[in-house]
Amino acid sequence: MAFAANISSARGNGLSAIAANVVASVKEAAARRRVFKQTFNELQSLSNRELADLGINRSMIRSIALEAANAK
Repeated sequence: MAFAANISSARGNGLSAIAANVVASVKEAAARRRVFKQTFNELQSLSNRELADLGINRSMIRSIALEAANAK
């Protein structure tokens, strides 16, 4: 009987660990999405002159935002 209790306990821990990993992944993806959107919107709002002063071409904005979102 103790063996059966250990198996069901291990299954419960396994499922809760999986659920915790899923929740953590969703939170991390949401945080990355926020960083991407904020960076993209801020750079997009700059004038061409301001971007040039920073050495950024308007076509580079998406890749810069992706880079910022994926940085650790």
